Amino acid sequence: MHGTGFQSPIARLVQGRKGLVGRFLKGDHSRFLEKHAELLDEYFRESFAISSVGPRLGVEKNPCAIVALGGYGRKEQCIWSDVDVLFLFKKGIPDKAKELVREIIYPLWDTGLDVGHATRSLKDCAALASRDFEVLTSLIDGRFICGISSVYSNLMEKCCRKVLQKQRQAYINWLLKKNKDRHHRYGDSTYLLEPNLKEGLGGLRDFHAMLWAGRASYDITDPRDLEFSGHLSHEEFASLNEALSFIRHVRNRLHHMSGRKCDQLYFEYQVKLARALGFEAENGQQPVEAFLGALHKQMEFLKRQHLIFLGAAAEKKRKYLRKKSSRRNVSTGIELINDSLYFHCPEAILHNPLLLIRIFEKSVVLKKPLSLAASRLVKEFLYLVDTKFQKSKSVIKSFKHILGAPSQRFSALTEMLNTGMLVALIPELKGVVDRIQYDEYHLYPVDKHLLRTVQILKELRDAEPDSDNAFFADIFREVRNPELLLWAGLMHDAGKGEGDSNLEHHAHRGADIVARVLPRMGFSKEEVDSIAFLVREHLFLMHTATRRDIHDERTVVRCAGRFVDDDHLKMLYLLTVADSRATGPKAWNDWKAALVKELFFKIAHILREGELGSPAAADTAAAKRQEVFNLTSSMSKDQRNLFFDQLSSRYLLYMPSRDIVRHMDMYQKLDARPFVLETQTDPGADFRTVTVCAKDFPGLFSKIAGVFTLNTMDILSAEIYTWRNHIALDVFRLKPPADEIREKEIWTRVNNNLEAVLKGELDLSSALEKKIYSGRIARKEISLMPDKIVFDNESSDFFSVLEVYTHDFPGFLYKITHALFQCGLDICFAKIGTKVDQVVDVFYVRDFEGQKIDDPDQIALIKAFIQGILATGRSTSCGP
Repeated sequence: MHGTGFQSPIARLVQGRKGLVGRFLKGDHSRFLEKHAELLDEYFRESFAISSVGPRLGVEKNPCAIVALGGYGRKEQCIWSDVDVLFLFKKGIPDKAKELVREIIYPLWDTGLDVGHATRSLKDCAALASRDFEVLTSLIDGRFICGISSVYSNLMEKCCRKVLQKQRQAYINWLLKKNKDRHHRYGDSTYLLEPNLKEGLGGLRDFHAMLWAGRASYDITDPRDLEFSGHLSHEEFASLNEALSFIRHVRNRLHHMSGRKCDQLYFEYQVKLARALGFEAENGQQPVEAFLGALHKQMEFLKRQHLIFLGAAAEKKRKYLRKKSSRRNVSTGIELINDSLYFHCPEAILHNPLLLIRIFEKSVVLKKPLSLAASRLVKEFLYLVDTKFQKSKSVIKSFKHILGAPSQRFSALTEMLNTGMLVALIPELKGVVDRIQYDEYHLYPVDKHLLRTVQILKELRDAEPDSDNAFFADIFREVRNPELLLWAGLMHDAGKGEGDSNLEHHAHRGADIVARVLPRMGFSKEEVDSIAFLVREHLFLMHTATRRDIHDERTVVRCAGRFVDDDHLKMLYLLTVADSRATGPKAWNDWKAALVKELFFKIAHILREGELGSPAAADTAAAKRQEVFNLTSSMSKDQRNLFFDQLSSRYLLYMPSRDIVRHMDMYQKLDARPFVLETQTDPGADFRTVTVCAKDFPGLFSKIAGVFTLNTMDILSAEIYTWRNHIALDVFRLKPPADEIREKEIWTRVNNNLEAVLKGELDLSSALEKKIYSGRIARKEISLMPDKIVFDNESSDFFSVLEVYTHDFPGFLYKITHALFQCGLDICFAKIGTKVDQVVDVFYVRDFEGQKIDDPDQIALIKAFIQGILATGRSTSCGP
């Protein structure tokens, strides 16, 4: 009938899509989304034209049309986007309509496309659109494909224009609530590690909401009308198009890479996407960090334009409801109109550039936000912020007032960042704007992290006496000059904008930046030195607490030597807390809070009283001994003395008395058993304390760690004590099991596994290998930082401190501790997994004869052996 050269519409579509995607992957991105939509249009037109059902529908009496809806209607058709269409009839729906739908839609399903369709009459659409704004919204994006165009025209007239006119305010209210709910559900994509490119705040749906609100509030029917009607400047509209183009391109690449409709930018795709998009390493950043920084910048811009536009639509609604607006002058050139700050006129800024900082100062004084118009004018007049402006005493005074103001619902500092005013005032911060650190550790870009640190410092400072932060507020009140601490919070990561973000270097670069910036702002040399100290050392307390044995007196004495006085210690402690909290939940938990707090008190004690010294330690041990005796009165004196003779000095000195009693009970239960395991759950704590009492032998710690790994449990820290009678008491702190409902069952399994391993009935290496290959132990590919192995023989008098910096892989802890055993090293203390983006495990070790490892050749051999384990561990399974 059609001849041998006939090709069906679906075959043409499949071939056309294949060619279009192929050209896209080769770099031809021009109008991909539109061309893809047009391929689908052609399919529908051809299929409708040659339909065997069409002639039997009686379209001359009941005209019909096929209408594209949603993203397809807007011609935003990514590779695996939904295809939503409406089979629209002027009158009723004929019986043959289902056959038409089957004939046209079913072939599309066979290609893997997700096709949504509806069959309705004009009357049905009008009724649905009036009572269901979801339907109305989909019709707003409607686009005629084929059939009788007048049916489509009637649809847009009756169901969009008239319904929207009658229910304009109700629709705007619904849209604002819908947006709020969506943002709450999907989060702010400009802050999330795995952003949703479509639905999150800063995602493409925000642009769609602008169009829908524009249609309802201003009768905008084309995106270009956003500029033509004056809602966006020419520059803003061009930047909006650039942002949309980039985000759409990333989304399309993501669809292809995942092989499905995928709008969540999961970790597994981020490195590959950066490579596919052509990003390269520069300015100390990995390609993936440069990619995410660019994406964040574009999503941040879209988010801001969305909030501005919908804020204006909401304000229009309020003005409609409010007959009269309130207006008053609050300062020369600045006025308050309906709870927002405005400049009196642009000319006022030209005559007095100081207004550019004063309006932010008024914002914190009056607790009122800048209007959208005022924010836009600040951005446009930033060229007036020159060197003279930056050094102006009036400007610096105003900024200090802004920096020190109490935390508010809206932040003047954040608005200064968003408008560019903060960077104009302190150009040295330019490098941290939209700078991303690619890990699971830092939730926010560096610029946002700095402002969050300042905000948290203020919250600690202003905490109520009965609040959780009252302890920090008390310390804040003891600080001589709290303003210095806020400046340190603002500048502590400024060094990340200059070169790489290596934790060992950026703090020193930041201190150098402080030394350049603050003198021009009128700070004295002593004040600059104090802030520079805080910036340079802002990681010190956290690193020491999580990587060193803080019960080792030498460690604490060395720490105390870094502080001029206890005032600097208090400021650094508060900065450490705020910095960690502002980084994200994985940077701060109850365990880390307790470690840092304990280290703070130990250093403070030495700064006040001097070194502890052996007499004090002896007195402490004697008091502890008597306290334990009082708690174990049921035991005979000889039994207690015999037990105490087995304890190491370190164990007796630092283990709480009640824990010693509990350990005595565990030891008595041990008898002929291979081990005794007890689990403690501290109320409100986000970790579990697990104690294992067992007869010691080389490799015991490795086997216990392997059993925890086998049961998918993350170790936070481990303290290993060996009594003189060769009894090992290992105290672990672990993250709670993912399934806390079945926690009792999990601990039973841990007990059974450990017993089987120690009896030689379970091959731990094989069991771990099997579990890893089954995919039940998994991780996300994050850090690309190089491995590093460090031997430190200075921090401890009795142990060599081994630091292992690497990337996590399944079974890592078991492999590394087994490797240490193979090297003839005995692990006496450990700090495990102190970072998320890169493993930083620290082991206090000595050889089997109890000596430190200080021979250079031996150290080199140990390093080489461990390096080999790390290299093979990521590419192989977990074996001994």
